[in-house]
Amino acid sequence: MAIILRLDRVMADRKMSLNELSERVGVSNVNLSKLKTGKVSAIRFSTLEAICSVLNCQPGDILEYVPENIPPQ
Repeated sequence: MAIILRLDRVMADRKMSLNELSERVGVSNVNLSKLKTGKVSAIRFSTLEAICSVLNCQPGDILEYVPENIPPQ
């Protein structure tokens, strides 16, 4: 997949647990866990906005584009 999810890194930087983020964003633990592990194919902008608001970050801090023909570093 060309889009890499970095939610786990941002959460670690903010010292925030999945449970706390789930409560503050209003999204289930299961859905956030899937997002954190990259097992999703889509994310609603409203969810992304809420996550960014709670974590005080930009969407680019959570999402990274890596072309598929170039191996990750």
